[in-house]
Amino acid sequence: MSLRESLTSAVLCFVSFCQAPLLANDHPNVILIMADDMGVGDTSAYQDLTGNSDQDQVHTPSMERLARMGVRFVDAHTPSSRCTPTRYALMTGRYPWRNRLKHWVLFGAQGDPMIERDRPTIATLFNNAGYQTAMVGKWHIGLRYRRSDGSPAAGFEDADLRKPLFDTPLDHGFDHCWITSRSHGTSGPQPHQKKNGPNQKVGPGHIDGRTVIGATNNGRQIAKEIPQAYILKDLGERHSDKAMSFLSQHLEHAETKMSPFFLYYASNSNHTPHTPSDQIGDVPVAGASRNVAGEPMDRRSDFIYENDVALGRLLDYLETHDDPRKPGMKLLQTTMVIFTSDNGAEKDDNTATGPLRSNKGSCYEGGHRVPFLVSYPQAGIGDGNQETMGQTNFSLIGLQDLFATFADLIDQPLPNLRDGEKGAEDSFSVLDAMAGEPIPYRPMFFNDHKQAEDHAACAMRFDELGLGGEAPALWKIFFDAELLRSGTAQSTELFNLFTDLQETTDLGGFEPFNLQRGRLGMIAELHRNVGGHRLVEFASDERVRFEFGLPKKEFNEHHGPLVVDQIGDHFDGQSISGVNIQSKSFRGRSLKMTVSASVEGKAVADDRQFRPNARGLGVSGGEFDQVESGESLQIRFDQDVIVESAAIVAGNGVCGGYYTVGDDSPLAIYCTDADNDAQDQSGILSDIGVLKAGEIFTLDSRPHYGVESPGRWRLQSLTVRLLKNVE
Repeated sequence: MSLRESLTSAVLCFVSFCQAPLLANDHPNVILIMADDMGVGDTSAYQDLTGNSDQDQVHTPSMERLARMGVRFVDAHTPSSRCTPTRYALMTGRYPWRNRLKHWVLFGAQGDPMIERDRPTIATLFNNAGYQTAMVGKWHIGLRYRRSDGSPAAGFEDADLRKPLFDTPLDHGFDHCWITSRSHGTSGPQPHQKKNGPNQKVGPGHIDGRTVIGATNNGRQIAKEIPQAYILKDLGERHSDKAMSFLSQHLEHAETKMSPFFLYYASNSNHTPHTPSDQIGDVPVAGASRNVAGEPMDRRSDFIYENDVALGRLLDYLETHDDPRKPGMKLLQTTMVIFTSDNGAEKDDNTATGPLRSNKGSCYEGGHRVPFLVSYPQAGIGDGNQETMGQTNFSLIGLQDLFATFADLIDQPLPNLRDGEKGAEDSFSVLDAMAGEPIPYRPMFFNDHKQAEDHAACAMRFDELGLGGEAPALWKIFFDAELLRSGTAQSTELFNLFTDLQETTDLGGFEPFNLQRGRLGMIAELHRNVGGHRLVEFASDERVRFEFGLPKKEFNEHHGPLVVDQIGDHFDGQSISGVNIQSKSFRGRSLKMTVSASVEGKAVADDRQFRPNARGLGVSGGEFDQVESGESLQIRFDQDVIVESAAIVAGNGVCGGYYTVGDDSPLAIYCTDADNDAQDQSGILSDIGVLKAGEIFTLDSRPHYGVESPGRWRLQSLTVRLLKNVE
């Protein structure tokens, strides 16, 4: 059966498999393995669906083994077509463009951490539930080094690699980590490369917790002798050994063996350059890959096979060791094992991607539809028998769903978004799907589209089950970059994957689909702007955009706190300056906004004034009457609101500084017309979340670590939405 035929049959009926009830207090161990750049055609576990020939298909027996033991998903997706944004969403349950990364990846040897200190991750979720947590492999969500004096480094150039790192996975829920900072080929210089000198700019090589293993006394030069040296072909074996060491030490130590464990294994393979290890454990890798017909394959296939050998080593360990919490029961029964990938194949051909359009870096299916295999026999997610056919599941799932899924698995509550907590904003549990039960349809976004002029374009999937004899529709609509950058939906293409999985026929230009395009555009705008899929249920349709940029004749200077009573309708085009505006009510509700200014965190003197101009609101006292020189704006409301966005305009100034909601950790400011990243990540400062009545939303021009460039900008607009009244 082809992949399209399988998907078609799945929509027409939900297939129920054998299920055992999930035991509420029976917390499993969890191993999550994520390959790098691996398409659905890169594993023989999907060969019956991709149609690859035996000569073209690399044989991955361990992945087949996991598929037979458990459940194989055929409609699983990454939230982005590139690695950094997917890894952020996996960790946080939140789309990456709700942070600052509208497309591309973090690059450079540092890459400012994308996850703020107080944001929950899947690791903190497990850690808070009493798990021992560990990570091996590729992090690529940002690091921060230290200077020689111990202060946070501005970048790699002022880093002292002998100092413990300021921000690593240890600051985001992991008890242990052995990592590369990003893709293995760019995470550090190899021993005898000319660039491996005191001023090298590539990276730190191996990181153990907070320690750069190869740090020397010669500037940023990395050690050239084993075992501290950074050698690409040794990474696969090294990370597998670290994973096995974590498992064995966990089981051997009395203080940990009665606790469950979570292992996140983020493989460097099979990202280019293809550098397979000679062996992993006692199994040869380099030169050992074979196709299904039993014939030798190429070096890329060896690197794919490295993932398979590492997976097999873990499965063997689980199969031969008892869970000390449950004498006589093997870890294979009490451990959820997941294997997936961070995006589609880097190789653009039908063998690697299956019968899907395009590949890595694209919002067409080949860029984000990936393998997803899961087994947890104790809870009926597969039967654990590698001799059976295994189960195939057709539910639509995304890697951002793993946060809520794991919370469901271990009976932990999700953050209460309505009450102002943050976390897992776009995550829904797919535990029922893993057990063979249907799950509700909901929108799902994928971003980073290399076929668009501006790669910050995205696509949205929205499935509808046919009613009254109508055929189902698996709508996939594409939008240009304005949706992520400014919150405005402008569709470019429309496909129905139910009849066109290869995305060959754009329905967007056909008049019968105009109504559909408009409806999907409204859904996309709501889910993009409101701050998260899970926030939609709390969001009222009462929405207002406060405009602070006006023609000169329409504004005046204003002393003291700026107070506005206003509520506007999203559909009537209402906009206000925030200066001397007459109060207006909407549907019997009134909203009061107060804006104050401060310098270095202290209230401004009486002679300070708000200084709006055509670009937005500034504050007097600095060189340019913008928000600068340690100045900040404090904004509060008399009711709970969702702060959808703040448009910050640098103009001739500098985009820098930070923002906070209440006492939350700071996040870097980016602007509608500028950004601190070498790639263009500009856009509205969006998805700020729930601001409780009286709580302060601060926009500050000061650098939040004290080492970056300060900001000099104006507040152009602020968009908020009321929350629904609590019954």
